[in-house]
Amino acid sequence: MTEKNGSSSSGAKPDVDALRAEIKQTRAELGETVQALAAKADVKARAKEQVEQTKQKVKAQASEAVQNARGAAVAATEKVRAAAGQAGEKTRSAVDDPRVHEVRTQVRQNQMPVAAVLAGVAALVGIILIVRGRRR
Repeated sequence: MTEKNGSSSSGAKPDVDALRAEIKQTRAELGETVQALAAKADVKARAKEQVEQTKQKVKAQASEAVQNARGAAVAATEKVRAAAGQAGEKTRSAVDDPRVHEVRTQVRQNQMPVAAVLAGVAALVGIILIVRGRRR
């Protein structure tokens, strides 16, 4: 009759140490679950974490953009230098052209006709303006 009141040694009664270990494990799991839920419920901390992540992402993007801009600036500088070098060579070859020297010499020698042509053009414009003014 010892079996009916639970005091038999057949193993029907759970071991107290095993129960305590199971309770301890359950408490630890419950504590972890509560901490996870508390972390999810902590909106302020989550917002701060999101802000920090966003700041890091923006910093990385800005750094990448700066690197890209620097690369583009270097490439553009090289293109400008090459174009300037070519323009300089063309200018030097044009200045050294004997025809340019000939035209310069003629212009220097014939400065009076240039001034006369300009004066004639100014007089013609003046006459046209006077004639138009009389027609109105």
